[in-house]
Amino acid sequence: MLKVFSSDRSSNHPDGVNRLVLLRHGQSIWNRDKKLTGWSDIPLSLKGEKEAEQAAFLLKQAGYTFDLCFTSVLQRAQTTAHIVLSSMQLDIPVIEDWRLNERHYGALEGMERWAAIKRFGIWPLLGCQIKFDASPPFLSHLDPRYPGNQSRYAEIGQNELPLGESMQQAHARISPYWHETIKPQIQLGKRILIVSHRNTLRILMMLLDDLTPVQVMALKMPTGRPLVYELEQQSSSVRHYYLDHLE
Repeated sequence: MLKVFSSDRSSNHPDGVNRLVLLRHGQSIWNRDKKLTGWSDIPLSLKGEKEAEQAAFLLKQAGYTFDLCFTSVLQRAQTTAHIVLSSMQLDIPVIEDWRLNERHYGALEGMERWAAIKRFGIWPLLGCQIKFDASPPFLSHLDPRYPGNQSRYAEIGQNELPLGESMQQAHARISPYWHETIKPQIQLGKRILIVSHRNTLRILMMLLDDLTPVQVMALKMPTGRPLVYELEQQSSSVRHYYLDHLE
């Protein structure tokens, strides 16, 4: 259960603006090698570690601090969060949850794009990248890439664990966690950092900005660049910007 910490909204937000920071993990080894990653637990590349350090520098230079950090159970996000918080000298609670994992790419996970096209055809790959409701080819329940065969997910019901996900299915996993766990902390005045993954953060942007599925699929989410959301009291978005490209 998430522990709720008391806070003074005015001291957290001296200008009266509540800020949420979204951060995609630094480049992973499979990002570098252009492989579809999903729930595969792949470490950061050296470039990814540097990106996390740069993100911390930008946040610290701009005077940011945090009360709470949310991240996934995948090491590329956890390592990024650790580097950022350590570099900022912040000792705060870090909540790790599988519902903030990347979208699961099913049978495409671990494959380079050309190899995936040769095996499955172009549409199973392209469709799930451009259509909100298109799913990748699903895994078998016997496949070691299926989360139900991995010990870290042993306490989660098998009906909740994906064999592959469309963005629509990932939205169904992520949205309740946002509304029930993260958003209430923001409304208490918490300064929140979310370190997660490309598609997870795109879905959070959809929820924050009330975007359409077409708009979501067009969103870019570069690695290692802090994205700041300025929010009204009820957590509705006023504006957002990358910290290294303030508009």
